[in-house]
Amino acid sequence: MNMRVSSPISGTLAESKAARVSILPAQARLSLRARGDVAPLGAALGLTLPERIGARASAGERQAVRLGPDEWTIIAPAGEVGELIAACAGVYAGHPHSLVDISGREVTLLIEGPRAAELLTLGCARDIDTIAVGEARRTIFDGVTVVLWRDAEDRFRMDIWNSFLPHLGHLLETGCRELAAEIA
Repeated sequence: MNMRVSSPISGTLAESKAARVSILPAQARLSLRARGDVAPLGAALGLTLPERIGARASAGERQAVRLGPDEWTIIAPAGEVGELIAACAGVYAGHPHSLVDISGREVTLLIEGPRAAELLTLGCARDIDTIAVGEARRTIFDGVTVVLWRDAEDRFRMDIWNSFLPHLGHLLETGCRELAAEIA
C-alpha cells in the first residue's frame, strides 16, 4: 500500500500512491468586507480584487478570492499583515470597509496527487470538477465550512479552522488510505 502517516508537526498528515495531504506553513490571512468601488482597496492591497464570486487574483505572493457579494479573503506572506492593514486604513475615509486579521484562526491543508479530486469527494457534496483551476469556493466538507482552492487538476488547498484540523485530518487520512488500497 506504500502508506506513510506522520505527525502534523512535520507537515505531512498522510501520503500514498493516491494522494498526499499536508499542512502548509502559516501565512497572513485577512477577511475583507466592502461594498461599492473596491478598486482603492485593491490598490492598497497591491492587487486587483476579483469581481466574480469564486474568482481569484494574485500579484506576487499575494492572493485574493471573492467569497461573497461583499467578501474577500486575502492571502499574503506572514510578515505583511501590519503593512496591509495600514495601507487599507489609509483609504478608509473614502472607502469604508472591514479588514480583519484571521491568520491565527485557520490552517491550510495541501491535497495533491492523482486522486486528490476523488479524495475530496469523500466529504464534499459539491461536484469538484465544477471548480476550475485557478478558482476557489467556500463549501462544506463533512459538515465543516472550508474554502477550497484549486491550483491544478490534481492540487488543492483547503482552508479550515484550526479546531477542525483533527477531525478533517483524520477523515482525509482515512480516505487517502482507502484510495491507496484500491490502487494496490
